[in-house]
Amino acid sequence: MTGAGVGRRVPRVRGFAEWPDAGSAKEDGKELRRKVPRRAQAVLEPDAARPDAVSAVEESGRGRIPELTPIRVGRMAATPFAFLRGSAGLMGHDLARTPTTGIRAQICGDAHAANFGLYGDARGDLVIDLNDFDETVVGPWEWDLKRLAASLVLAGREAGADEDTCRAAAHDAAGAYRRTMRLLARLPALDAWNAIADEELVSHTDAHDLLGTLERVMAKARANTSGRFAARSTERTPDGGRRFVDAPPVLRRVSDAEAAAVAASLEGYLGTLSEDRLPLLARYAVQDVAFRIVGTGSVGTRSYVVLLLDHRGESLVLQVKEARPSALLPHLATAGVKVPDVPHEGRRVVLGQKRMQVVSDILLGWTTVDGRDFQVRQFRNRKGSVDPAALAPDQIDDYARMTGALLARAHSHSADPRLIAGYCGKNEELDEAIAAFAVAYADRTEADHAELVAGVRAGRIAAETGV
Repeated sequence: MTGAGVGRRVPRVRGFAEWPDAGSAKEDGKELRRKVPRRAQAVLEPDAARPDAVSAVEESGRGRIPELTPIRVGRMAATPFAFLRGSAGLMGHDLARTPTTGIRAQICGDAHAANFGLYGDARGDLVIDLNDFDETVVGPWEWDLKRLAASLVLAGREAGADEDTCRAAAHDAAGAYRRTMRLLARLPALDAWNAIADEELVSHTDAHDLLGTLERVMAKARANTSGRFAARSTERTPDGGRRFVDAPPVLRRVSDAEAAAVAASLEGYLGTLSEDRLPLLARYAVQDVAFRIVGTGSVGTRSYVVLLLDHRGESLVLQVKEARPSALLPHLATAGVKVPDVPHEGRRVVLGQKRMQVVSDILLGWTTVDGRDFQVRQFRNRKGSVDPAALAPDQIDDYARMTGALLARAHSHSADPRLIAGYCGKNEELDEAIAAFAVAYADRTEADHAELVAGVRAGRIAAETGV
């Protein structure tokens, strides 16, 4: 029997921390500055073995639907920022040759400034967070921060901001990331996990100049629902149901065999959901399947919308989107990261998303169609986004601080915030280094974009614009 005042000795339980806490994660983070000084994060070395822009775009198009790849190329050729959005793999090649601390986190892999946005939670409230996880992997946290910072420089240039403003946006994104990580490091673990609720985000990041834009985006997001999409994209059938209407090339009907294969895959999808979601989906009947083009980097992958109707004829639309291997996967080993064994690419995307977001779509799951991996999610789930390339110059730094804070919150769910905060420190040395990298990488991306445009004009690669 344990005596009064004597603590019971419980063996360590696997999956939990040791007690008492051995050492200091913050001090360990500080020690990493010896290995990788914060100023080294500015490094972007020339690489003679780097693929040229056209070759990189062609390589990333392998396995995509051939007739759709010119649309993808056309979208990437529109602007340097658009090129960056579609070239996560090329940037992965470059990032793998930059210094990293060795701290690993679940990273988005494509954390550019347009991949943050609004979406509805289970109660219909709006949440703002990262919202695209096709490339998610466990990797260096610096990769996400550098991609975000470089994208802000490019978006700012496209918006017509001067160079000081663009550089300041990258600097402010890194500063918000650093300060948010330091805040999370000081909190009790559970408080840190749930910290910085969306209603506090504007105040936390001093993004008051962005309020009007956010309010307009929120108003549009609330109307961006499955029901509205279905009302515009479907027609009545003789039996009282609905079916999709062709709107090529963005939306097109598919053959009966293809529709049947996608519909049949939903049975496997149900097995990936929490059991408490099943009675909800059991109240919907599958009506129709269509193919729909999405995004910039995703164009050419297989992506379907599935129309469901409840007993009142109200619509719910699911997106069944092909999940290809992460574009960062070939570059992890170069950076000294263990290349993971991925049993299912859709599962990788879904679990990565759940590890990074505070709240995720309650219908996230995965399935397999004709031997290919897919993720499944709600389509038009009150989604909305800020176009960073359309912001006024005095709003770009506000948006940068907001996205930097959101990125820190997302990384802190899988990496110890004390460790990253210890490395980042109190002063602006890291912010300056990330800003310098971002400007240099934006310059490199502009050169890549010009090379792609020249390749299109010379007939080296096909592009279809205006789609």
